[in-house]
Amino acid sequence: MSAGIGPTSDKTLPGDQEPQEADVSNAAPKPPPPTRRSSLTFHHINALAVALVLTASGLVSAEDFAFVIFSIVYVYFVSKVAFPPTSPRSEPPVFGENNRVLGLYVFVAAVFGLFLPIAYIIEGIFEGDKEGIYGAAPHLFLLCSQVFMEGISFLGNFSLPIRVFVPVFYNSKRIFTIVEWLRSEMSRGAEYGGSGGRLYVGRGLAVANMGLWCFNLFGFLLPVFLPKAFRIYYSKTKIKD
Repeated sequence: MSAGIGPTSDKTLPGDQEPQEADVSNAAPKPPPPTRRSSLTFHHINALAVALVLTASGLVSAEDFAFVIFSIVYVYFVSKVAFPPTSPRSEPPVFGENNRVLGLYVFVAAVFGLFLPIAYIIEGIFEGDKEGIYGAAPHLFLLCSQVFMEGISFLGNFSLPIRVFVPVFYNSKRIFTIVEWLRSEMSRGAEYGGSGGRLYVGRGLAVANMGLWCFNLFGFLLPVFLPKAFRIYYSKTKIKD
């Protein structure tokens, strides 16, 4: 998954000039980058599969499904009208490759945002906890849709502002679904028929996701990722002009 940071494998490498022989002893030659990624990655396909399973299971509301369809249409519209790509090649990730801190951050977000909610829903099926399943499903569906859309934004060679738009747009929407999830978990009490441990796990998972994604939106995407991406985009636009 991604917390708004593009896959590191998409970094565009300089390949406009032939490497000099004197440089070969210092560094390996860098091959020219492909113009764009040829296919979605494995985790993008997995995210799409989870979203489709949730939809087919009747756990996705019409409003959330319509939101995803609207996001696809709007991404293409804004890309054509407001933020066209500045180069036929895929633009490099905003924060470059091999950033260990960001890699750890994305991993933690994947654990709490994807893997644990999936396990929570699967375990809820065996326990018959429909309320817990319906509470967690909207967040999981939208996050899986976000991961898939982030893959599309790289596959289609969209500009950096469009890549920013996808996680900001989805993260903003998911906060409202997490609020509903948290409210649902906190409202359950003595009438809850499942195990006590599951009740506390559900509450803890909802609280953790609320804190994680609020920080992701208000502490990273808006104040850090958004300005940096726009600065890179408009600097390239000025050079091109």
